[in-house]
Amino acid sequence: MKNLFFILLFFTISANLFAQMITQKTGYVDSEVIYEQYAPAIKAQSDLEAIASKWRASRDSMVTAFQKKFQDYQQKAETMPEADLQKAQQELAREEQAIQQFDQTKFGQGGELFVKQAELYKPIRERVLKIIETVASEEGYTFVFDKTETASIMLYGDSDFDMTFKVLDRLKKDK
Repeated sequence: MKNLFFILLFFTISANLFAQMITQKTGYVDSEVIYEQYAPAIKAQSDLEAIASKWRASRDSMVTAFQKKFQDYQQKAETMPEADLQKAQQELAREEQAIQQFDQTKFGQGGELFVKQAELYKPIRERVLKIIETVASEEGYTFVFDKTETASIMLYGDSDFDMTFKVLDRLKKDK
């Protein structure tokens, strides 16, 4: 009877140890919060906005010039000879196309703003991921998810497992 008791005790303890070994600790971060509060990300966003603002100003001046030429064309169209009329229409079409090309080159998918954003954020993302890995490793997390407003991967998360501010604190310490 004593042997049976010890065998059951041994199996119970072994089962608990095995269950603890396979238990996985899961955490999450909110990368939007990190990027909103991390100084290098804030500076990168400010730099991007300054670049975009310059390009918007250039585009606005192109649009204003186009609108003025279009108004002039409309006022003079009735009295213009056919050859001048076609020439003016072709010039307006070229300018409109130039504005669209400018928009696509600067702001379109794969445009200069997209490339500049990738360039500025690449080292920041790498740094954030490295710190997430460090915090996860130190605290024994098996999985870490990103919980953002735009691309939420997780439907529920206990705030006890939120690593966002641990990562932010570490980023601020490890300059």
